[in-house]
Amino acid sequence: MTTFAPAPTERHLLAPDLVADPYGHLDALRESDPVQWSPLHHAWLVTGYDEVMRCLRDRAVSADRVRPLMDAVPQGAREDAERAFSILSRWMVFNDPPQHRRLRQVFQEAFAARAVARYSAFTEKVTRAVLTRKAAPGHSGDLMADVAKPLPALVFARWLGIPPTDGPSFWYWNARVADLVLGTAQEESEYRASLQALVSLEDYLGALVGRRRAEPGDDLISQVLAEGRVGDTVSEQEFVGMLTQMAFAGGETTSNLIANTVLALHTRPDQLAAVRAEPDLAQGAVEETLRLDGPSKMSIRTAAQDLELGGHTLRAGDRIFLVTAAANRDPARFPDPGRFDVTRGGATHLGFGFGAHFCIGAALARLVAVCAVRTLVCERPGLALADPARLSWQPSLLNRSLTALPVHY
Repeated sequence: MTTFAPAPTERHLLAPDLVADPYGHLDALRESDPVQWSPLHHAWLVTGYDEVMRCLRDRAVSADRVRPLMDAVPQGAREDAERAFSILSRWMVFNDPPQHRRLRQVFQEAFAARAVARYSAFTEKVTRAVLTRKAAPGHSGDLMADVAKPLPALVFARWLGIPPTDGPSFWYWNARVADLVLGTAQEESEYRASLQALVSLEDYLGALVGRRRAEPGDDLISQVLAEGRVGDTVSEQEFVGMLTQMAFAGGETTSNLIANTVLALHTRPDQLAAVRAEPDLAQGAVEETLRLDGPSKMSIRTAAQDLELGGHTLRAGDRIFLVTAAANRDPARFPDPGRFDVTRGGATHLGFGFGAHFCIGAALARLVAVCAVRTLVCERPGLALADPARLSWQPSLLNRSLTALPVHY
């Protein structure tokens, strides 16, 4: 018979101290019971590695989150929401098999590691250009604003084929869509702005697809159109809807991954020295950040039917929080799980998910993050945190995102 530690006091995961450092509480939850009902969150909290893996594999657990997102919209903004949520319903991340597989296959070749690797030289060039312009040695600044946010945006815009002159509007719409999807929109006016931004983003990308049909370029949209699946296995409307997901996902995760890795290394001098001595270990640093303090804390699912999990019966319709931030520190899977080790191998972390919903953009995120971290660590030896004791984090159930990362370059 399995015995668990006493259950910790029920606390909301958005309490300020848990936003700053959720890991002690998440460890206590996992140790008390890796599957438990939270009345405060109206959800099952799944914190054990094996239990999260089971949910990621089980068709009884659904990724459809469009209805819960719709339910969160204030009544006064509902009239703006119909088209926006129709767009979200075409995001592969909110679809289950076999629909998910059909949608994902359209992008499979374009997102493969060998296709993404073509952008390696461009990424290195852009990284050095951003550092030269924004992070001159001897100056102080915010590494989030100076490097972590603009670098993935520049690479992703080039990869997607966004003309530089369209960049400001494109990234404004993306930021507002993130407010909606990540649950940071609170006021009715914020919801209205987010819903309108999603509609504007789809209009823009639909027009861009039309332009790429007439004049193909060296970019993702042109590549997928050339493969002939659009209009065959998926409609053009579905393709454009999925492009809005690509646009939203292209920057946020990678920006936070860069900043969190820089923070992790600069608070662990031995690991920083290891990467400086062997620059290829920047890859290990990024992977260890994905495991130990990654940009995603959890994903939200729904029980599509009754299922047994960890000795509990989850009922159809129940909400499920798959807390990967806890699963990635499960001592049953990772030896000495609280230690940041750039040479760690072994068990697969869940920083990019697993199985059917494994992050399709993982190869691109890794390419950009590793290049940024390696360049910052090895070519900016004077880089230092300005005030690590006073860092603050965005209040989000889903994301692990610094508000800023003050540094001396």
